[in-house]
Amino acid sequence: MSIMLLILLQFLLLVSSAPPRCDPRFRGLCKPKVEEKPKCTDVFLSYCEDMPYTQTMFPNTLGHKTREDAEAGAEYLLLSVVESLLGGECNPDIRMLGCSVLAPRCEKATVLKPCRSTCEAVHKRCSHAFEEIQMAWPYFLDCDRFFVSEQEGCYDPLEGIRADEDAEAISSMEVLPAEDPAAKMQFTYHSNAQMINILKKTEEQCSDIARTYSIGRSIEGRELLVIEFSNNPGQHELLEPEMKYIGNMHGNEVLGRQLLIYLAQYLCSEYQLGNERIQTLINTTRIHILPSMNPDGYEVAVSGAQDNNYGDDEESQGHLYDTWTIGRNNAQNIDLNRNFPDLTSIVYNRRRQKGYHTDHIPIPDYYWFGKVAPETYAVMKWIRSIPFVLSASFHGGDLVVSYPYDLSKHPMGHNLLSPTPDDQVFKFLAKIYANTHETMSNENAWCGSSRTHSQKGIINGAQWYSIRGSMQDFNYLHTNCLEVTVELGCEKFPPEEELLNAWHENHEALIAFIETAHRGIKGIVKDEEGNGIKGARISVRGIRHDITTAEGGDYWRLLTPGVHIMTASAPGYTRAMKKVHLPLRMLTAGRVDFVLQKAALELDMEEEADTILSMGSYDRFDPFNQYERYTLMADLSQNREERAEKPWWWNYFVQPGVPTPTWLLKHY
Repeated sequence: MSIMLLILLQFLLLVSSAPPRCDPRFRGLCKPKVEEKPKCTDVFLSYCEDMPYTQTMFPNTLGHKTREDAEAGAEYLLLSVVESLLGGECNPDIRMLGCSVLAPRCEKATVLKPCRSTCEAVHKRCSHAFEEIQMAWPYFLDCDRFFVSEQEGCYDPLEGIRADEDAEAISSMEVLPAEDPAAKMQFTYHSNAQMINILKKTEEQCSDIARTYSIGRSIEGRELLVIEFSNNPGQHELLEPEMKYIGNMHGNEVLGRQLLIYLAQYLCSEYQLGNERIQTLINTTRIHILPSMNPDGYEVAVSGAQDNNYGDDEESQGHLYDTWTIGRNNAQNIDLNRNFPDLTSIVYNRRRQKGYHTDHIPIPDYYWFGKVAPETYAVMKWIRSIPFVLSASFHGGDLVVSYPYDLSKHPMGHNLLSPTPDDQVFKFLAKIYANTHETMSNENAWCGSSRTHSQKGIINGAQWYSIRGSMQDFNYLHTNCLEVTVELGCEKFPPEEELLNAWHENHEALIAFIETAHRGIKGIVKDEEGNGIKGARISVRGIRHDITTAEGGDYWRLLTPGVHIMTASAPGYTRAMKKVHLPLRMLTAGRVDFVLQKAALELDMEEEADTILSMGSYDRFDPFNQYERYTLMADLSQNREERAEKPWWWNYFVQPGVPTPTWLLKHY
């Protein structure tokens, strides 16, 4: 009995010492759990300490509950390495934009969201830098998802940067009221991402006169970006000539690429500084600059140049010889200056036929069954879409200006002079650049294989060495555009310390050549009602090469000084003829308009039209969609390769026990 009583007493003691069970029938016995509301806390993330605020809140916008969670995520890791990944570009913009999502601004226990307009501006400036390394735009920088409008009470996460920039600008204005544009240029080699960033910044700085646009992509997906200068960018203006510069056609010939980047910066700066010559040039000319036609080859060439030690011993000299061609071709191993349609052979074969022409030769159908590089295709579409008057392409390996034809008129001819009907005009254009260049026309400066045949810094292409499918021959025979090739020096990849001197040697020639677009004759061909006639032919007696009028009936005909008999004609109209005298020192184009009267189609024009049609239609561009099929196959192949082989930066983000950020892969 006593034992039973003892057990009962122990049980009662245990029950009395246990915490009371929650019973809703008894008031006050159960107390509900009260969760603490999130509070503003100091920004302890080291890569976000320079934000224009000091307080943040967790959980953050991405759902990280603590600072430790945020630091362990791939998003924060990306912000910590983004500067090195992008080669210093768009920093600290990307980092601070990311911090505004990872560590959002907190005021009075309320989270404020960053402005969508700021995000969109950064995306416009910096998306190309991610594309260059084949990285997707980070999901947490989605402007529509994590950012809001000004009406919703947003803030600018970059206000601290802007304040510093404004202060620096004011300070520099007080000390340096007028800075030399050359002082702003970085005379170093620029990566593809850096080049595009400079062009975008130049567009932003001179938005009233500059515009960037893409004409396509390389085989590896790099953008072929053009910057245009005009007082009305994006539009063709009546009687305003259009010209273009193209650099880096051969990826390892890099000086032209750099000079065109500097030229874009120079035109912008000088225009804003009030340089009357530059202002007049941009206000009266539409200038298009493509610094790199072969960005894939450039990447290979840069790698080859870095591997080359440029020593003086025999072994290193052999290595230097090997690098002469590294990066020359595109990623398909195609020489882009041999990849255009060979129209020169067509002209040579038809030169004894009635109705023989050397202008607007259609592209033969068989061309499209060959291997057409996407870079070549992009440039062909580009020059067909804009009525270019004048052009220059920049190369390296010699010091001379070459002009058409590039293909010898005799199939077995080596170093055989092969002039075009515009031979005098081409010599005039080539001399403008060579004579204005500081050393090109000086015999003591000549180098390379052109020395044997060049005349004061200029040479006929075929007389130098014969090639078929060149870009300058295609320009001349397919469009109104007259193009020359400028060889900038015997070193294809000169040391960086020579870039400043190269700019001083060439910058006056670059400007003077653009001004040459205003030489010769310009005008409008109209009908009796005053409407411009598109596609009318302008002929010059003694020059068997016509040009055609643009959309509004306007035309430009580059000519040398002298007396010229000009004829305007169009199907369904009578011909009109005028005699024109161009004075020797006339630096602007003479204005010659034509008014054509309606008439029956003349017999000789019918025969002429039949002859041209027998060669194929000029408008028949890529008739079998061969290029589209080819690029589709290339894209599929590229996507498969990218899925199989992760990009070089992927190892930065692979951590044991942590989910891999596949959102960084463009083609996942």
